[in-house]
Amino acid sequence: MKDYIDAAAFKEMILCADAALHANIQQINELNVFPVPDGDTGTNMGLTLNNAAAELRKREFDTIAAAADCVSSATLRGARGNSGVILSLLFRGVSRRLKGTETAGAAEFAGALNDGVAAAYKAVMKPAEGTILTVSRLAAAEAAAAVKAGADLEDMFLHAIAAGEEALADTVNLNPVLKKAGVVDAGGMGFLVILRAFLASLRGEINSADQVEKAEAVSVFESSGDVLLEAITFAFDTVYIVRKSAPDVDLEPLRRYLDSMGDSLVLSEDDEIFKVHVHTDEPGRVLTESQKYGVLELAKIENMVTQAEQLKAGRKAQSTDDLDQVEADLEASAEEDAVAEPEKEYGIVAVCAGAGMESLFKELGTDYVVTGGQTMNPSTDDILKAVNRTPASTVFVFPNNKNIIMAAEQCAPLTEKKVIVMPTSSVPQGVSALLNFNPDEPEDALVALMTEAMNQVHTAMVTYAARDSDFDGHCIRAGEHLALLDGALMGSYGGVDELMADLVKAIGSYSPEFITIYYGADVVQEDAEQAAAVITGQFPDVEISVVNGGQPVYYYMISVE
Repeated sequence: MKDYIDAAAFKEMILCADAALHANIQQINELNVFPVPDGDTGTNMGLTLNNAAAELRKREFDTIAAAADCVSSATLRGARGNSGVILSLLFRGVSRRLKGTETAGAAEFAGALNDGVAAAYKAVMKPAEGTILTVSRLAAAEAAAAVKAGADLEDMFLHAIAAGEEALADTVNLNPVLKKAGVVDAGGMGFLVILRAFLASLRGEINSADQVEKAEAVSVFESSGDVLLEAITFAFDTVYIVRKSAPDVDLEPLRRYLDSMGDSLVLSEDDEIFKVHVHTDEPGRVLTESQKYGVLELAKIENMVTQAEQLKAGRKAQSTDDLDQVEADLEASAEEDAVAEPEKEYGIVAVCAGAGMESLFKELGTDYVVTGGQTMNPSTDDILKAVNRTPASTVFVFPNNKNIIMAAEQCAPLTEKKVIVMPTSSVPQGVSALLNFNPDEPEDALVALMTEAMNQVHTAMVTYAARDSDFDGHCIRAGEHLALLDGALMGSYGGVDELMADLVKAIGSYSPEFITIYYGADVVQEDAEQAAAVITGQFPDVEISVVNGGQPVYYYMISVE
């Protein structure tokens, strides 16, 4: 065990933590108690830390300060969802404490952990206990106490992990929703996975050369680091790049198809290509379907079961690495994007998903639409790139999802442009705000106008249950229809008729004047018009519009004003 952590050791710790998170994404995601399909915690934390791992692999560092700064910058830009943003804030605090240092012993690293916690608490407007914040705070405090009592690096981590485990178990008591579901906090579990990987790396129990690239087949969810063959649901790790047939080709149908063929799906794109990562048992069918959207350029297919068996036998797993270099080149190219010179005072960036929604936001004056929303939270860097490309000195950002607001807010210190995040928690709120956008108004008046407009909107959602759940008094089964109003779950339904009856009754309490029904990609126009007829029958004097939003996940998004 090392007496101190230098740059190389810190880099190795992060790479091993990236592997650990990736191996445990599904276990962490399953702790999410809210049954609505969303950007799950494990996925968001994994993608956030993976951005740092990708940057670390490109460089070598002379000091731990330089390595920590790289991790801080990469996690900030790659942060996805609230859990990813909080993780990036923890690493930002670590980087600030380690600034100017070549190595870190137990005292320095314990101090860095505590500074990371302080940074996270300071940045979160309303810190909630019983979350990753609680687990990280108590783990870091115990690390500091252990060092004060004379602990070395290994003992410091052991004390931190023990305190974190106790805090994680207590999240059930601090959060009534977790208590009812009988699960611990997902973000807190993700943080502990990272700490355990740090310790295992420093002990030499795991190393990136053998395991990080094969994170799908390796787990340090338990401290032993054993290979979990039973955790592999689909055998083939399939990664490939396709050159698009057209810059504006709609990949949403492909995304839904791939999601039905496996798990661990990540689909990223720019104007020219898209890249897919998916675990599947039928890689041939996946590639064939994808070629309907362009020309296949590069692919790698690896059998994770075989790799897991090789690792279990003490051998190095066979691998290919061509795509890793291509991805690195694409990332380097993306970083060279210039910041657009201001041609106007105000610009607009909005987040939404679905061809109809994207067209609507562009009609309302949006300069750049960032594809994302529920189940696919864009990173801070995704939003930042759109901000920088907007030819305006002040850019208004509409996240349109409560799990994206924090990621959007992290853009402000990363650009020379002024960024104003309008905290829209739904797409209908974003639409209403933009309908009141007047570029001739001074900034304060404009913000006030849009804030008033978005606060007058109530949003009803119709979606499906992604998992079995006992939530808020509702016994929910996967696949049932769910109705939500302003983010609160109304109930779970076997059929649409009963759901619509309850939804119409709830909407009536707002005495609506305008109702807009945005129907999703899985709804045909005829069904949408039938739903509108039900609402019209209840509110004959209300102006009701039906719009093809084409959004995934939600069958209907209903704006009530």
